[in-house]
Amino acid sequence: MTGNSPLRFRGKKILAPMVRVGTLPMRLLALDYGADIVYLIRLMCLHWYLIFVCFSFPIEVLETVDFVAPNERVVFRTCERERHHVVFQMGSADAERALAVAKLVESDVAGIDINMGCPKEYSTKASMGAALLSDPDKIESILTTLVKGICKPITCKIRILPSIQDTVNLVKRIEKTGIAAIAVHGRKSLVLPFFCLLERKKEERPQHPVHCDVIKAISEVVSIPVIANGGSHDFIKEYTDIETFQKATAASSVMIARAAMWNPSIFRKEGFFPLKEVMQDYIKYAVRYDNHYTNTKYCLCQMLREQLETTQGKKLHAAQSTQEICEAFEMADFYEETLAIFEAKKTSLETETRDEDDQMEDPDVIKMAVRFDKREYPPQITPKMCLLEWCRKEKHPQPVYETVQRPLDRLFCSVVTVAEQKYRSTLWDKSKKLAEQSAAIVCLRTLGVPEGKLCEGENQLINKRKREDQECLNNRDCGEDSAEPSQKKANFIEEASDMKLPKM
Repeated sequence: MTGNSPLRFRGKKILAPMVRVGTLPMRLLALDYGADIVYLIRLMCLHWYLIFVCFSFPIEVLETVDFVAPNERVVFRTCERERHHVVFQMGSADAERALAVAKLVESDVAGIDINMGCPKEYSTKASMGAALLSDPDKIESILTTLVKGICKPITCKIRILPSIQDTVNLVKRIEKTGIAAIAVHGRKSLVLPFFCLLERKKEERPQHPVHCDVIKAISEVVSIPVIANGGSHDFIKEYTDIETFQKATAASSVMIARAAMWNPSIFRKEGFFPLKEVMQDYIKYAVRYDNHYTNTKYCLCQMLREQLETTQGKKLHAAQSTQEICEAFEMADFYEETLAIFEAKKTSLETETRDEDDQMEDPDVIKMAVRFDKREYPPQITPKMCLLEWCRKEKHPQPVYETVQRPLDRLFCSVVTVAEQKYRSTLWDKSKKLAEQSAAIVCLRTLGVPEGKLCEGENQLINKRKREDQECLNNRDCGEDSAEPSQKKANFIEEASDMKLPKM
């Protein structure tokens, strides 16, 4: 956060991390109504270190930064409005993987949080969430690694243990890792540390009373800020109750989940907005930031609650698109106006893109309209490999690829330089790797060199691969512990990185 003070956790009102609820529209709405900090909850980072690699980029039309999975699904969307207020929560059982994910999102968030309280089976089976409470050494490793490796504040969120003393002892150990704050959900976890196995194992649900005495005991023995969570059922019915809960727990700040889910204007010191107005404000953000309609629908249903059987509730339940949701709330005109704005932005950006393409025109670059299709090539053989092999044979320097991405549609174009001559395809591709393969094809066809296609029959590179494979099999038959050829390893990495980027 260049030019901004680090995030502080004293005297704050915080939107809690909530599955399916804490998406960008809800976070922005909570900030509008008076929340100081908003948490987002995401997937387990067991696989994120693969999901996020090189897939963060700005979306020009929406003015957002998106983190996108290889299947083209947006897993985290954020914008400048929340950049200095949003804390990115992850589930992790591995310190290095947690650090890898944290580094990827670090520049776009205000803080990083580790979930140590989720009791769901999908989390605890992977040794994450509440399962971490049974392994203080792992907790210490993860938090210490993040504190040392990330410049943003690190926090964690826990549930309490059956014994107050055990909880206090755990929190004291967590404090020593150097984290900026700890959020405490004042109910007991199903997954218990080994020293609590004789205690009861029934996980406490929202209907159980929150243990303010335990949160208070924690607040009184640690120097870092304690964030009290879990008061929606017993305490927090309106804004003034937030202070009541804070005093009861002696906490530095209060984190609100269900009360904010039902009506995010709980953060307004002036009092609630009418629910209809709140829902319309939410829909505006959902349309403005292209939130998926199923998520929008889910959050609106949580707000309607007992009104789901009303005429409007039934219309919402039947809605199968963002447009139909807008129609159910008499916002069809807003939907059409927003789409018109998007279309105007897109047209403007397309004009800028064409201008950039014109500037890229270089008479010294040899161009062809070609595109790489993996189905036309044998397994593990690509045009880039054929071009590299040819350069080695002719004693040329290895090919050099320069790749650019268009902001509007996020497509790629690559220029390859071979023997001081440049080559490129006039067609733009969905990924950097595909664009490089297309450039290699242009070069090979211009030089009259086989590019490795199936229709060309066997070439030297394919025969070389067969010899390597046969040698590998022979070594295995002889009982030798032979390493896989380095060429094959390189190809696997290349193919694994050939991921599609999402469409607008």
